[in-house]
Amino acid sequence: MKELFPVKQINGFIASILLTLVALSVYFFDLSFNTGMTILIITAFAQASLQLVVFMHAGETEDKWYIYGKVFFMLFAAIVTILGTLLIFLWDM
Repeated sequence: MKELFPVKQINGFIASILLTLVALSVYFFDLSFNTGMTILIITAFAQASLQLVVFMHAGETEDKWYIYGKVFFMLFAAIVTILGTLLIFLWDM
């Protein structure tokens, strides 16, 4: 019966709840903008990684590096798009 209990998913759920509470604490503790944004960005990336690995089972197949490669390429494309947009519209270059 022990092998049927989803320990990994329960631990992932608890970690997700804790990360959400940490992100919510930014509002309740009235932190400065820089501190709050740093905490929010770190918790957002941690929670996204947790969701990808634990609940979407990204690392449980034989082609896990293919899946992770796609995720890293997607993040790279998103960062280039965001920085390019900022470069053009805000920094006027």
